[in-house]
Formats: sequence, C-alpha cells, structure tokens
Amino acid sequence: MERKYWQEEMETASRETLDKLQLERLQKSVKRTYENVPMYRERMDAAGVKPEDIKTLDDIRKLPFTCKQDLRDTYPYGMFAAPMKDVVRIHASSGTTGKQIVVGYTKNDLEAWDNIVARQLIAAGLTDEDKVQVAYGYGLFTGGLGLHGGASLLGSTVIPISSGNTARQVALMKDLEATALACTPSYALFLAESIAEAGLKPEDLKLRAGIFGAEPWTEGMRKQIEAGLGIKAYDIYGLTEVMGPGVAYECSEQKGMHVNEDHFIIEILDPDTLEPVPDGCQGEIVFTSLTKEAFPVMRYRTRDIGSVTHEPCACGRTFVRMSKPQGRTDDMLIIRGVNVFPSQIEEVLIKLGYTPNYQIVVDRVNNLDTFEVKVELSESMFEGSVGDLSRREREIGEGMRSTLGISPKITLVNPHSIERSIGKAKRVIDNRKLHD
Repeated sequence: MERKYWQEEMETASRETLDKLQLERLQKSVKRTYENVPMYRERMDAAGVKPEDIKTLDDIRKLPFTCKQDLRDTYPYGMFAAPMKDVVRIHASSGTTGKQIVVGYTKNDLEAWDNIVARQLIAAGLTDEDKVQVAYGYGLFTGGLGLHGGASLLGSTVIPISSGNTARQVALMKDLEATALACTPSYALFLAESIAEAGLKPEDLKLRAGIFGAEPWTEGMRKQIEAGLGIKAYDIYGLTEVMGPGVAYECSEQKGMHVNEDHFIIEILDPDTLEPVPDGCQGEIVFTSLTKEAFPVMRYRTRDIGSVTHEPCACGRTFVRMSKPQGRTDDMLIIRGVNVFPSQIEEVLIKLGYTPNYQIVVDRVNNLDTFEVKVELSESMFEGSVGDLSRREREIGEGMRSTLGISPKITLVNPHSIERSIGKAKRVIDNRKLHD
C-alpha cells in the first residue's frame, strides 16, 4: 500500500507539540553553538545574550543574524561545532563569487537529511518501486547526494547519472524506465526539449514525477515542464548553508512548501527593519537550524523573498508552509530606480506563449541604465515575417511595461541561441558592476 507520510507522527504533530519540540531543540542547539563556535559566542556576548536566556521561541529574536559573508570570513572550518573526527562529509556552495561556503555533516546530520528528503519523495507519491534519475550535480554541490540519500532511504532504485551529457540522460531515462526525475527546473525544461528533438513523446517514457529545486521557477514554467515531460512537477527547497535540498517541500496539494519544523525554524522578516511580518506577507526568509551538529546556523539570512502560512493543509501535514521564493534580495535588479525580479519577466514571457529561455542584460551608458531582454523564439515563431517579429517585440514590450513599470529593449533571438544550463540557469548579465 502506498504510504501517505514518511514519519507520520512528526509530519502531523499538533502545533503545541511542535512548539515544545522546537523550543527544546533550540535551547540545546544554541548552547552547543555558543560553546563551540567562537564567532557566535563573541556576537552573543556582545549582545549580552547567554544560552540560558532562550526561554521561549520568541527569544530567538535575541540571537545574532548570520549572513553569507560570515561563512566566507570563517572559511573553511571556523563555523563547525563538531570536532573533525565526527565530521563524515563535506559539501560546499558553487562559489561563483568570493570563497566557497564549506559545510560539514556528522552521521546524525546525514541521517536527518536523508529522512527529510524521503518525506518529500513520499509527498510526491514515490514509493520503493520507483526508479529515480538524479540529474543534479554530484560532488560538493548538495543536490545530487542529497536526493540520492533520501531516495535510497525510501528504497527507490537510484540512477545516479549526475548533470550533463543530455543525449545520454534521455537514452538512459528511456532504457532504464526512470519514473521520477530530480534536477534543476531549467535543466528539466532543457531535457524536455531534447526529448522532443530525439523524436520521443512523453508517453514513450515512464516518468510520472519530477523533484525540482536549487533555483527560482514560476508556475508557468512548472506547466511547461509538466507538459513537456508528461509528469507532475514538485518543488523542493534548500540551500547548502542550512542543509541542502529538503529544508521544505511540496505535497500533492502544491499550495506552498512544508518546512521541516522539527529541524528548522523559519522567520519571515522585513528586509529593511528585520522585524517579523504577518502570515501571507512577503519578506526575507531566515532559517535557524535545530538539530545540525557539525554546522549549526542561527538566523541565517537566505536573501530569498517569500511568505508563510499556518493555515491547515488538506494533505494532513501540520508543518508551516512557505511560498515559492519570489526571487532574492541580491537577485533583485534596481533599474532606473525600479525594482525588477527575473521571475516577473519570466511570467510575462510564459503568459504570452514564449519559453522561459531568456536573458536580461543591464548596462550603464552616459550614467543612464540600459535594460535589454533577449527572448528566444521557437522554430515556428522564427519562421514569421518581419512584420510579425515587430509585432511580437511590441507585444512583449507592452507586457513588460505593464508588469514592471519600465520598458526594456526587446531583442528576439534565434531558436537555441541562448545557452542551456545543466545546473542553475544564468538569467542576468549586469555589466554595470564592471563600470563601478
């Protein structure tokens, strides 16, 4: 019989039970962190806060914030709260800017991680009879081994193909009869294109579910992935600094992602005042780990923008639900004084029938911002007349102005001319940084 939950008692616990457990685990984690991580001890001492001052969950607001720069400043092991002999695995962020973020895991940390990923897979309807093709990158990136561990614990057959070599991905997906796919949403869309180019239809495959995360993606992009692969697409949320994939996950209702509250406390704060905002209001997502032994974090500022709701979910899980992140405070572009998120541009394009293959180019000429959106046409669109292309440019431009309050230059480009990504898609080229 198909299981509805992986750890039912915890996933359906009452708010009273969860609050009590969170406070106990918070107190224990703060004490451990204070005693073993010099940076946190110094900051708590400077604020006049001791571990014994955490008497209620609201007292979390007494604790210091952590940001990515703190992790770089203490590179590589300065934030570890466990001796290295107890650390059994190292992971790291992609390190595209500055030093990499290095994190560690004890055996207990890995066990917890496997369990929270297994919760997601069960919530997506997977069982021990599924074959999960893990096309996230393996290695220091948390995606590959994170999904691998959860699927193995569930008892599914894991196909650890990693990312890249797309023709081989498609061939093995068909030959090995994969029933679930785990990768970034932009790569899932690329795989859907590649499957069609190989002359295959979704019904030629056994796929039925996809677990996609590691980058923001819109509901429109979800529909395109589902149509292209013939699956139901589920969002999974996580970040290296907090654990990896599995911090939060979608259930079959797909009305937000359940935060694994027995392992993490989520706060939604006004990015400017750092004060809490009410349920349903957008703010910066901040996480505190409760059970991590090797690399605990206090009030980690993710820079992701989202909201939460405590409304009951029809699936029966009682964990708070967070929205799909609407973007990141550090991905937000300020162009001519207007706040622009790439996700807004993607929504406009998908609404008008375009694929989410686009690129934003921002520059500064004579002290004025320039703003261009390159939009990739499909083969059928590209065959239109010059007049048809001009109409398309105007239509997209009007949609952008209506949504953003600002008019970018629209450039239509050839099919497949925007580079596809096997990992996180690079949507923005901001040349202004080169001039500053």
